[in-house]
This record gives sequence, C-alpha cells and structure tokens, in this order.
Amino acid sequence: MVYVLAPTGPRPPAYASDKKAVQKRLRRIEGQVRGIQRMVDEERYCINVVEQVSAVTRALQSVAIELLDDHLSHCVSDAIRSGGEEADVKIGEASAAIARLVRS
Repeated sequence: MVYVLAPTGPRPPAYASDKKAVQKRLRRIEGQVRGIQRMVDEERYCINVVEQVSAVTRALQSVAIELLDDHLSHCVSDAIRSGGEEADVKIGEASAAIARLVRS
C-alpha cells in the first residue's frame, strides 16, 4: 500500500477562489475602459465620462477586495498557523495593501 502525504508548509502563491471569475471580471472592466476611451474620442458629455470612470473605479476596488480577502483567508492564515517571521511579513503586507486600498 502506498501512502501519499499532503505537503506541509505554506502553499505556493495562487488564486484560491475562482480564478476564471476574476479574469472574467477584469475583462469586463477592460471593456468598460475601452468604452470610456471611445466616449472621449467622440467628445461625449464630461459628466457621463466621469460617471463611467467612477463605475470602473468601483469595479476595480471590488476585485481588489476579493483578492485581498482571498489573500487573508489563505496566504496570511497559512503563515500565521506556521508562525515565525513569515507570519509577521504576511501581516505587514496585508496591512500595507489595506492601507493602499483605503487611500485609493
């Protein structure tokens, strides 16, 4: 009988949640940005352009929050369970990312 042991230690960086869903959302946002470029090319009403920029900003923030949540749930959590200096590093990275997101 052969036993396979699960690897121990931190997992490699990855998108533990649905990577395809994140990619799909980013493609949709990319399309929105192209739409904004067309609006500027066509000299559309400035307020309408600003509204679309605001919508894209909110969409990107939503993706960032999802990625950060995934990072906290997996990478940071794994590092804390393992303990040591790596936990402090991951917590510091997460804290800095949250600060950047709040300031944006």
